[in-house]
Amino acid sequence: MRARALVVVLDGVGVGALPDAGRYGDDGANTLRNVLLAGRPRLPHLSSLGLLHSLYGDGTNGLPVPSGAFGRMAASAPGKDTTSGHWELMGLPVAEPFPAYPDGFPADVLDAFEGAIGRRTLGNRSASGTVVVDELGPEHVRTGKPIVYTSSDSVFQLAAHEEIVPIETLYGWCETARRVLDGPHRVGRVIARPFVGVPGSFRRTGRRRDFAVPPPGETLLDRLMGEGKRVLAIGKVAEIFAGRGVTESIPTDSNREGIEAAVEAMRDDGGDLVYVNLRDFDSRFGHRNDVKGFARALEELDGLLPALLGTLRLADLLLMTADHGCDPTDISTEHTREYSPIVVAGTGVAPGIDLGTRDSLADVSATVAAHLGVARLAGRGLLDEPAL
Repeated sequence: MRARALVVVLDGVGVGALPDAGRYGDDGANTLRNVLLAGRPRLPHLSSLGLLHSLYGDGTNGLPVPSGAFGRMAASAPGKDTTSGHWELMGLPVAEPFPAYPDGFPADVLDAFEGAIGRRTLGNRSASGTVVVDELGPEHVRTGKPIVYTSSDSVFQLAAHEEIVPIETLYGWCETARRVLDGPHRVGRVIARPFVGVPGSFRRTGRRRDFAVPPPGETLLDRLMGEGKRVLAIGKVAEIFAGRGVTESIPTDSNREGIEAAVEAMRDDGGDLVYVNLRDFDSRFGHRNDVKGFARALEELDGLLPALLGTLRLADLLLMTADHGCDPTDISTEHTREYSPIVVAGTGVAPGIDLGTRDSLADVSATVAAHLGVARLAGRGLLDEPAL
C-alpha cells in the first residue's frame, strides 16, 4: 500500500516559552496551557492522541498513555513568523528574520506605495485588524483611502471595504505592495483584508489573500513534486509558499472547513502529502485575546478529530504541530515565541513514545521525507533519531 502523510498545523498553538523568549517579550507565554487553565475546554480526543502530553510538566500529570508519540520542537530560525515557521516545517530554516515594523512603515516605503496606487492611505501602525477597521473604517468609506497596518509579524496588511474598493483592485494593490516591499523591506507577507458592513458592525470577509515571498531555497514540497509526488495544500499553505511545490490548493475560511477538506482528501486519495493549516486559533482568537473562543475552537477540533483519524490507512502517517505561539492571555495581541507541539500517529507508531524536545521544526520535514521515500533536506527523523 502506498504511503501517505498528513501534516496538520494548529496555527498559533504553542506549548511554552522558548529559552530565548525574553528577547521577544514573551517570557511566560504558553498558549495551550493558558487556554486550558482559563477556558477549560474538554478535549478527550486530543488528549488521547497526545497533544496535551507535549506540555510535559504543565498540567499533564495523571494523563493516560496516549495513542500517538508526542514531543515539542523549538524553531531554529529567529522570530515568530508564520512564513518562517511553515518553511522550517518543510525543511527550510531561515537564518535571518523577516523585517518587522512595530512602529509602522517608513515614509519612503509608504510614499512609494501610495504613488504607485494613486491614493493616500490610513493607519500605518501596528494594530489588531478588527480594532483598526472599527476605528478607521468610517473614514475609509468616506474617502476611499485603504487602511495599512502591521504587527510584530512581518506583514503589510491592506484593508478595504468590498463596496468601496473592488476585490480585484485590492488584490492588485497588494501585488503592487509586494513589488515595493523588496530589498531590506522584504516582508514575509502582504495580506489583503477585505471587509463589509457599516460603521459599528464591520466584519471581515472570507476573501483574504496572502502574497508571500517565495522560499529562498528548496523545500520538501519542491522535492516531493520533483519526485512525482502529489502535494495538496489546504488553507493558506499554498500562499505561504507562493504556490511553489503545490499540486493542488484548497482555500478555506475556517478550521472546520480545513478538517472537512482533509477528511475528503484522505478518503479520496487526494495527495501523497496533505498539508493543512488551521488558522482560526491564531487569526480569530489568539490575535484578539479571545481565550473563550480559542477554547471553543480546540473543542471543535476535538469533535472533528475522530473523523480525521478514521481516514488513516495502514501506510499513513499523521503529524500534528504548530508554527509558533499566539497566547490569547498575553498582554499583546501578537505571536509568542514558543515551542511547537508535535504528535505523530499511525499504525506503525508505538503508543506513548516520548519524542523529547527537538531543536528544529525541520524534524517534521525529515520524518515526512523518510515516510514518503525521498531524500531529506534538514532535520532529524522523529521516529528513528532521538532528540539531541
